[in-house]
Amino acid sequence: MYPPVPEPLEVGTYDNHCHLEFKYDEDKPQLPWDENLDKAQSVGILGVVQVGVTLQSSKWSAELATQDSRVLAAVALHPNEAPLYENLAALDSAIAEIAELATQPRVRAIGETGLDFFRTEGDNSIELQQHSFEEHIRIAKENDIALMIHDRDAHDDVVKTLKRVGAPEKVVFHCYSGETDLAEICNENGWYMSFAGNITIKRNQHLRDSLRMARRELILIETDAPFLAPEPYRGRTNSPYLVPVTLRFMAEQLGLSVNETATLTAANTERVYGSWN
Repeated sequence: MYPPVPEPLEVGTYDNHCHLEFKYDEDKPQLPWDENLDKAQSVGILGVVQVGVTLQSSKWSAELATQDSRVLAAVALHPNEAPLYENLAALDSAIAEIAELATQPRVRAIGETGLDFFRTEGDNSIELQQHSFEEHIRIAKENDIALMIHDRDAHDDVVKTLKRVGAPEKVVFHCYSGETDLAEICNENGWYMSFAGNITIKRNQHLRDSLRMARRELILIETDAPFLAPEPYRGRTNSPYLVPVTLRFMAEQLGLSVNETATLTAANTERVYGSWN
């Protein structure tokens, strides 16, 4: 059911975005979170950022980070979650709870937040997403922690919002999906680009081009587990223990050794989120 465990890394690195509580689908559950982390640790993964997308999952993420030293947390309402609230007052009430979670010492990012126009229906949905995004930016800045961006079919609007309201010091484009023009914008603004298993898919040449032009100090790696398993495991349940597969692919694209790429991504990750200890 699960992809095989890859050869361990000689130099450790991090998975800076995963969802240990999700199911890939009903027929493809994840491993229990502790077993997932044990397998990741066995191949050189030093820690993970567990990411909330609802109020409930954000609370779970923050709690897990207090239980296991291999976990830091990100908390937020996903862009597609915001329009599900019945009115602005209900949305703001949930956002206030996110703000409370953000004060916890092992919550190191606000995310994933942003804009998603892929499944958006109606102007009200866009307005609620926009409001939620701007409030999450505010919370990240107030707590001096990273902002983890979900950006789907909304590159221009995400960039315009960050520039209009003022971006936090540390911005991460999770599961980077843009063309090279967005990579250039990230380079200019010092925004991090986090690459996932979909960079290994043949049709995604734009991701490989963006990786190669990214400033080295802005490159991160993630799984987005249980989604986006790298080739040759596409369509199967992803997990933090598969980071080495994507890392080795990225190393080849960058013209670096695997150890150099692991060292690079580990240092960049710690610069964004701080220490796991």
